[in-house]
Amino acid sequence: MATEWTVRAITRATLPILLALTLVAVASGLVLGGFEATLLKYPSLLVLVPVTIGSAGNLGSVLASRLSTAFHLGTLSFGADDTLIGNAVATVALSLTVFPIIGVGAWLLTAAWTGSRLALTTVVLVAVCSGAILAVLAVLVTVTTAYAAYRLQLDPDDVVIPVVTNTCDVLGVLVLFAVVQVLV
Repeated sequence: MATEWTVRAITRATLPILLALTLVAVASGLVLGGFEATLLKYPSLLVLVPVTIGSAGNLGSVLASRLSTAFHLGTLSFGADDTLIGNAVATVALSLTVFPIIGVGAWLLTAAWTGSRLALTTVVLVAVCSGAILAVLAVLVTVTTAYAAYRLQLDPDDVVIPVVTNTCDVLGVLVLFAVVQVLV
């Protein structure tokens, strides 16, 4: 990869991506607006929205950072690679430990502030299911974006994390909405 580290090169690589991702983020806001009545009816789900979106983006960003480092060190290959598989499994496992805590926290905050209309088990189940699905999607988005950056000879440090965090924001809204539709 012969990407030069200049403001111009970084801007040329990232600006089109960031502009496209801005449009995607607006679409996510529109989806969230359509979900408003359900969120207002069940405040504990409203508490879950930013935490779920943020946590999914964080999981994807950590994975992106690890893959980018492995790529630069020359220890990553795309395929049945121990580094790739190990990091993907760790990302999903981390989500399965973090999202139950997020669910309990959302329920406790809502119960203390306004009173929760949903059972603790329902909120935790929504959080865990959303988190597990988002972790798998974050892995897929991160690996796909890292591979695309590699193929297009872009520095993954410049493009992967913005794509992953914005995509996980949109997916976070969509997945949470879908899980709520099924479970609540």
